[in-house]
Amino acid sequence: MTSKSTPPSWPTFPHNEGNTVEHTPVLLDGSNLDLEQYTRIARFHHKVALAQEALERVKRSRRTVDERLKEETSYYGINTGFGALANVRIPRDKLAQLQLNLIRSHAVGVGRPLPETIVRGLLALRIQTMLRGHSGVRPETVCLMAELLNHGIHPVIPSQGSVGASGDLAPLAHLALALIGEGRVVWKGQTVLAREALAACGLRPLEPGAKEGLSLINGTQVMTATGLECLHRARDLLIAADVSLALTIDALKGTPAAFAQAIQKARNQKFQETVAANVRSLLSGDPIVASHESCTKVQDPYSLRCAPQVHGAVRHAHQHALEVLLTEANASTDNPLVFADENAIISGGNFHGAPVAYVLDYAAITLADLGNITERRIEKLVNPHMSGLPPFLTQDSGLNSGHMITHVVAAALTNENKVLATPASCDSIPTSAEQEDHVSMGMTSALKLTRIIDNLSHILAIELIAACQGVDFHRPEQPSKQLQVAHDFVRGFTPFMTEDRSLSDDITALARALKEGQLTAKMAQAGVVL
Repeated sequence: MTSKSTPPSWPTFPHNEGNTVEHTPVLLDGSNLDLEQYTRIARFHHKVALAQEALERVKRSRRTVDERLKEETSYYGINTGFGALANVRIPRDKLAQLQLNLIRSHAVGVGRPLPETIVRGLLALRIQTMLRGHSGVRPETVCLMAELLNHGIHPVIPSQGSVGASGDLAPLAHLALALIGEGRVVWKGQTVLAREALAACGLRPLEPGAKEGLSLINGTQVMTATGLECLHRARDLLIAADVSLALTIDALKGTPAAFAQAIQKARNQKFQETVAANVRSLLSGDPIVASHESCTKVQDPYSLRCAPQVHGAVRHAHQHALEVLLTEANASTDNPLVFADENAIISGGNFHGAPVAYVLDYAAITLADLGNITERRIEKLVNPHMSGLPPFLTQDSGLNSGHMITHVVAAALTNENKVLATPASCDSIPTSAEQEDHVSMGMTSALKLTRIIDNLSHILAIELIAACQGVDFHRPEQPSKQLQVAHDFVRGFTPFMTEDRSLSDDITALARALKEGQLTAKMAQAGVVL
């Protein structure tokens, strides 16, 4: 059943290739990349095609650069040094070497390589920004990046080293390093030298012309692609949170009164209305709810009663963050920018990652708090003084510890998320001899958010397992048909626990399934769309 209150703008991410025509290329034009197209490129390896009109813009932009280079005027990064060396004029016969040196010197990232989905996503975003016609690169440079996507050649890009201005310099330099044949790539499941993969696919390494090295490494695409990957996973966790909440209400024999539509309408927060409608839908026709309709309970603890207000606010933050990132996905974010119609090359600051950094920190704060309220519900489930269930959800407690330590794990992950929710974007460390004296730290925001989402998936998995254990203690009473779908899904990963056993693998496997959207898909198959 579909929640009628769901805002029409609430995003839908595709979950499998069956949702689209197989092998249909995604047409990139610099302006209209939407969430579904992005996901097909990043997650499902759809090929890309480049709009001819956009390539014409690229050509005009490049002609402007070539024409202006005939003059004696200095243009940042085209015939000057970089950063604090911007006032150093470079001779014309050294301009190609300047761009090669830039790529090599900036490719100093460290840490774990970015996953394939993010690498594919940022390649698509780099193509998008160049197709807008303000980067001054040659068409063949854009086409080579498209060939990497289409041949499944994925540069190895270390995740750490960006301060978020002048964009994601270090990680993007590793992308550029692969284009010139000097980096490493993952191709056909193996890590190989870029020049070997390019040669095997009949591709020639890039020989960057004036400005091209700078255009390749200057921009916000790494933090944006990482953020979009995070929001993709978070979308399914938000759905799982509503399902888990409803199962917990059943397990605790809570009252659904606080989810009444009249209460939500009185506040007029649309996403709050959506969450309450989801829970009402999930509990509709629920035999366990019917079994205690005449009880004297007036209201539940905040972690149940205020869940629409909290879950709804998290959804609102997610929507806002997504809107900002999709705007960034169709933006010109390098420097300087070329304006062919005005025959101008202008230095500016579109590479500054503040818009992205702020919303990623916002998302981190709200998702950490979603884990916080979830942990409180887990505590209610294992606490016999609050639940009316056996202590720690186990028979023969004392001999068995049951879910005692699964709650402890949730508490540990919740604490870690609270630490990770500290904003990175309100910090700035000046770099490049004070020339770059205020930076966004947006990549730190993105990497923190990745950790928070991983932790949140495990916290939600623990609540789902504990809630199903609690529900099963109410037998022969059963949850609603809608919640039975979720219950059976969870039981596919972890059977009812009659005596102590390790649940580590169960939690890990279920958490992975939640992030991959498997619960969302299972509910949708049963007609339960949240």
